Amino acid sequence: MHKLKIWLLALVAGLALLIGGTAQQHAVQAAGNQSRLSTIQKRGYLIVGLSADYAPLEFHATVNGNDKIVGSDVSLAEKIAADMGVKLQIKEMGFNALIGAMKTGKIDLIISGMSDTAEREKEVSFSKWYTSEKQVMVIQTKNKGKYKNIADFDGASVGVQKQSIQQQLAETQLPGADVHVLDKANDVIAQVSTGKLEAGVMSQIIADSYAARTKGLSVIDPGFATEVAKTSVALPKGDTVLQAQINKSIDAVRSKHLYKGYLKAAYKLQDQDQSFWDKYHSYFVKGALYTLIFALITVISGTILGTALALMRRSKLWILKAIAVVYVEFIRGTPLMVQAFIVYFGTQVLGLNLNAFAAGAVAMGINSGAYVAEIIRSGLNSVPIGQTEAARSLGLSGGQTTRYVILPQAVKNIWPALGNEFVTVIKESSVLSVIGATELMFEGTNVQGASFKPFLPMIIVALIYFAMTFVFSRILGFIEKKFN
Repeated sequence: MHKLKIWLLALVAGLALLIGGTAQQHAVQAAGNQSRLSTIQKRGYLIVGLSADYAPLEFHATVNGNDKIVGSDVSLAEKIAADMGVKLQIKEMGFNALIGAMKTGKIDLIISGMSDTAEREKEVSFSKWYTSEKQVMVIQTKNKGKYKNIADFDGASVGVQKQSIQQQLAETQLPGADVHVLDKANDVIAQVSTGKLEAGVMSQIIADSYAARTKGLSVIDPGFATEVAKTSVALPKGDTVLQAQINKSIDAVRSKHLYKGYLKAAYKLQDQDQSFWDKYHSYFVKGALYTLIFALITVISGTILGTALALMRRSKLWILKAIAVVYVEFIRGTPLMVQAFIVYFGTQVLGLNLNAFAAGAVAMGINSGAYVAEIIRSGLNSVPIGQTEAARSLGLSGGQTTRYVILPQAVKNIWPALGNEFVTVIKESSVLSVIGATELMFEGTNVQGASFKPFLPMIIVALIYFAMTFVFSRILGFIEKKFN
């Protein structure tokens, strides 16, 4: 059986590589023969990817009562789309997922405060720069006398956003510092505010926004050797036709100094005169609703898939048993975050353009199915063999015995464990924020970025999660009492 599992795993991996490799070759050949510009103009809209946690460049704001992604980079994207003669569509996801999304065709361009670096140029091409950002450090105001230049940060803990120009800067120009790489700019500010980190490296535009709206923070210029980073639009590698089109728009923006106007408009949206709850309550409601939808879909699909897998593992057909074993072992042995990335980007390579919500629901379903399968299998095994023998002696077939005798008793035995899995599903949906799937944690981080309040949104998120899981636990407890 062990050899069989290894053989099947090797076969599955080989097929995936073959299919993925062939699809990628076709994609590369197609890209080489035709610019994406013609595809964009033909379909009538431009898809721009960004990470909307970088105010005032890109962030969420309430506009006319509706949640909207705004900012100076969004205004630039609107200008580029208008010059192409198409509409603009925004796709939001984690910053470190943007290049992968463009390489797999999920998005056409990246306009998200991204700087042109040698490492990134290996994967994508860049337009002309449209703005320059001076690199500074954010510290607690009480430490202004302690930290003044680069030398003062020897041995200090310094935070940077993952895969950002600031990470490269800290690792090369702050050799004596203890550099902590975090997912979002919000996380850097939160840890500096509480003293968990002594400083954070950020662009001055972003740092000034946080310092102006976060009590106890100040911005200093430590004197980086390469202190100015040019910000550009990232586009598919080698697409010179699309690059020339984007550069035309950027030339117009730079010659007319339009980007300064974009920034002023973004600052006005940041400083709307509304209370915190009036401005952001819709984000939490929307996030909670989507979390419950994810949970409902996962519970249904996970239960169906888990039941099928559990019965397959009890089958006398070796191929069904082998498939179930390989599936359960692989899914339980890999993180949900990895599975979400594989479903979101891998399906694109295979020609299936799943959006973040669909990819997240699929990933949650296949993940939950593996765990539910083991729970149900343990329940089936817990039913005494005498029950099966008695049912068969009464003339019931194997299928009838499982359906009418074994499964009902098994469900009663496993209900607490099954209920716990369902409660866990509500919280696990927070992982899907990495691919831009809307749920409660995703909306909470959006509020962090827009409001410059690192703690309050997370407290509200925690309370909503608690309320949902508590109510669900009480419902499950009531059903369990009925069983008893």
